[in-house]
Amino acid sequence: MVVREFKEADRTTLQRIYFESRRDSFTWLDVESYKLDDFDKHTVGEKIWLGQVENEVVAFIAADIAENYIHHLFVLPSRTGNGYGSSLLNSCLEEIGRPARLKCLSRNTPAVKFYKRLGWRTTAIGTDPRDGDYRLMEYET
Repeated sequence: MVVREFKEADRTTLQRIYFESRRDSFTWLDVESYKLDDFDKHTVGEKIWLGQVENEVVAFIAADIAENYIHHLFVLPSRTGNGYGSSLLNSCLEEIGRPARLKCLSRNTPAVKFYKRLGWRTTAIGTDPRDGDYRLMEYET
């Protein structure tokens, strides 16, 4: 997989990945309210990298570099389990400071397990009225 920075020509593809991945992962939420342009609203001011296999974009990660905060990591549902998320996360971690932080919805158990397996630890637990329970996680190494 090639990791590269976002270009404006990638926008439509990343909108689709974000839309499909959220609908597939967050089944306990009101997924009918999701829209393609949510990607645009939810990544304003963030640095975005994407993962490309041959000519297909299969994943993206978005981070607020100044805050060492990873805001999004999404892989096409049909492409999960191939190491694309780990590769993108490692590329992002090379560019942001420590401790790196993120918020992971507690009911997204595959994501919680993924981050724990890679050495992330839960530092706080909270509840968002819209999304439900979440974990704040940090990575030091």
